[in-house]
Amino acid sequence: MATNPAPGSGSSKRSVVGQGGPRQARAVRTRAAVLDAAAELFADRGFPSVTIQDIAELAGATKGAVYFHFPNKEAMAVELVEAFHHTATRNASAVMDPRLPPLDAVRALVRGTAQRLRDDAAARAAVRLQAEQAVIETELPTPFVDYAAFVTLLLTRAADAGELPPGREPATLARVLVASFFGVQHVSWVLHDRMDVVERVDELLDLLLPT
Repeated sequence: MATNPAPGSGSSKRSVVGQGGPRQARAVRTRAAVLDAAAELFADRGFPSVTIQDIAELAGATKGAVYFHFPNKEAMAVELVEAFHHTATRNASAVMDPRLPPLDAVRALVRGTAQRLRDDAAARAAVRLQAEQAVIETELPTPFVDYAAFVTLLLTRAADAGELPPGREPATLARVLVASFFGVQHVSWVLHDRMDVVERVDELLDLLLPT
């Protein structure tokens, strides 16, 4: 005679996974689509002019689905900026290999960031959101500080290896380089929608870093 599976048995677990797995996967896809849509709209139009309805339509979701994952636009903005900083930190860590010459590492880090701003809507959105902090009613992560710290560390290694000209102070050079980089990418955005940002950043690196 057939018996019902005991609570917690393998049969019961398969039933739960079978029912919950696809729903969970759909939820993950919907959340990612919403965040991607928000990034594209924030990057192109700016935070103030984008509505939840705009994001829902671009994501192919309902407003209810958007609100299920994010309570408001501000929450999306925070997540996009945090993701930008997290990726920047991961990329910086990747070029910290002591076998890589430090000036080459600086070039790789800065040039890689320029490529992200050219190719990745989420990165473009994060940078624009930081510039629009005054009209976003929540605190965003502080920009530039960690990035400048990584560049300073690499330039300090370069100075220790005798790769910087005498009198070129690493922290000062790092501040100038980071400020100039974000200025260059902004001008490239305004004039050419960042299509030439990598080339303009290469020019900056050639001017500021010894070859």
